[in-house]
Amino acid sequence: MQKNAKILLAEDDLNLGNLLCDYLKAKGYETVLAKNGNEAFNLFAKGGFNLCLFDVMMPVKDGFTLAKEIRKINETIPIIFLTAKSMKEDTLKGFQSGADDYISKPFSMEELLARINAVLRRSSSSEQNKQEDEHLFKIGNYTFDYQKRILTINNSEQKLTSKENELLRLLCLNVGKMLDRTYTLKAIWDDDNYFNARSMDVYIAKLRKHLNQDDRVEIMNVHGRGFRFFVHDKTEI
Repeated sequence: MQKNAKILLAEDDLNLGNLLCDYLKAKGYETVLAKNGNEAFNLFAKGGFNLCLFDVMMPVKDGFTLAKEIRKINETIPIIFLTAKSMKEDTLKGFQSGADDYISKPFSMEELLARINAVLRRSSSSEQNKQEDEHLFKIGNYTFDYQKRILTINNSEQKLTSKENELLRLLCLNVGKMLDRTYTLKAIWDDDNYFNARSMDVYIAKLRKHLNQDDRVEIMNVHGRGFRFFVHDKTEI
């Protein structure tokens, strides 16, 4: 079992959800229960999860849609679907949505635990290697130390504020990808309201200024959606 693994459980049947939550906690997994897909996405945006366990048929937002949205911002976190359906096309749809495994109801707690352990084992090695590199980043001619909150270029250091530091780390973890605006706001500000959105735009502008000594580095706005962070090759300039 992955040490201190944290599971996000989305299940609209609260009796089953609470039962699963209590069982997984008893087995050593920190487990957070969401009662629908929207609530699950908002919890996921706050970070810290090692595995997602999603019911397929949920109100507000179904498990397939939820998984697709999460895969846009995190390509590697393991996702297991829980479903009462067993038709082949539903299974295929689940894997197309980004699932790592699929278990049909009714199932035994022991089978579910075995599948969780197996999926976490498969992902733990690559995740450990990834986490070792997540505090130091090379951004063109810049070096970014997330733990020390320092951005360095040509022996010149820029101390970052807490928000600048968190925002730059998210950008670095998503180089070349679309970083969703709502996800970013909820991950760093805990709320995607208008005032926080304006605040984030100010911090994006500050980061652009901090990074303007290397013209290969670009934070590009994606209108209405978010940002893309690029470090262009010299041949592209």
